[in-house]
Amino acid sequence: MFSKCVNLLVVRVQAWLLDQFGVLHDGKKPYPGAISTLEMLATTGAKMVVISNSSRRASTTIDKLKSLGFDPSLFAGAITSGELTHQYLLRVEKHISNIFGIYMNRRDDTWFAALGRSCIHMTWSDRGAISLEGLGLKVVENVEEADFILAHGTEGMGLPSGDVRPMSLQDLEKILEICASKKIPMVVANPDYVTVEARALRVMPGTLASKFEKLGGEVRWMGKPDKIIYKSAMAMVGVDACDSIAVGDSLHHDIKGANAAGIQSVFIIGGIHATELGLDSYGEVADLSSVQTLVSKYDAYPSYVLPSFSW
Repeated sequence: MFSKCVNLLVVRVQAWLLDQFGVLHDGKKPYPGAISTLEMLATTGAKMVVISNSSRRASTTIDKLKSLGFDPSLFAGAITSGELTHQYLLRVEKHISNIFGIYMNRRDDTWFAALGRSCIHMTWSDRGAISLEGLGLKVVENVEEADFILAHGTEGMGLPSGDVRPMSLQDLEKILEICASKKIPMVVANPDYVTVEARALRVMPGTLASKFEKLGGEVRWMGKPDKIIYKSAMAMVGVDACDSIAVGDSLHHDIKGANAAGIQSVFIIGGIHATELGLDSYGEVADLSSVQTLVSKYDAYPSYVLPSFSW
C-alpha cells in the first residue's frame, strides 16, 4: 500500500505541488535535506509549485522561502489560499457598452459576486495583519453592518483604520455565533486547522471555519482540500493530473485534497501528525501499522509515505 521511497517517480513526474510548512520548513528554518532535494528535482526538468493554505499572497510566500535560504528560481511559482481569496474577491472594472458609457464592478464567481463589500475581518496580530488594499472592501466592527466574514487569521479583529484589535479565540468564536445566527457567510483564506511552527502547533483559521459550520454557518473554503487550489497549480505550469504529485504533511488537507483532485501524493509524517504517530524528532520513521491506522482515521490515502522531504 505504501512505499518509503519515490525515486522511481523522479524521472517521470513533471510537476511537484509542494506544501511548505511541515514539508520544506517549520516557519523558522528549512528541514534537513529540503533544499538539496529541490535542487536535485530541478535537474530532472520537473516544475515545482508551492501550494499552500497560507493566508498570505503568493509573492509573500516566495519572499519567505527566500529569507529561509531557498532559491526562488527553483519554483515555477506559488499558489496560496490567500492569493486565491484575493483574486476571487477582486472587483474588476468592466465597460458596459451603452449610451451612458457606464462602468460597473463584477466578480467572475457568482457566489463571490453576491457577497457585498462590508466584512468582519479576522486576521493576524502578532504575525502581521493581512492587507486588503485594492479589494474595495469596507471593514466593519458591527455584525449588523457586515455582508460577510473574511478569515485570514486567528489573533484579532481588523479595524476600519487598518489596525488590529488583538482578541482571543474564544472572543472570535462569540462573534461567529452572532454571525451564524444572522446567516452571514464566511470566506476562509486559510483552511488549515493547525500548522507546524518550530515543532509546535499553532491554531489556524480553518479551526474557526469548522466551528462556524457546526453553528450552521456557510463557509467558502479557499484552499486544500478543495480541488480549486490543485487545479490552479496545474494550470500555472500546464501539466495534467496524471503527470503531477502533491507533497504534504496534512492528511485532511494535503492528501485528501490530492485524492479529490485525482493526483498522486506523498505524505510527510514528520509534520502536524508527528505526535499522533508517536514521533519525537523530524525525519524519524513511523511504524507502518500506525500510519495505516491514521490514514483510515482521516479517510485520506497517500500514494507514498516518507519520514521527510529528502532523498
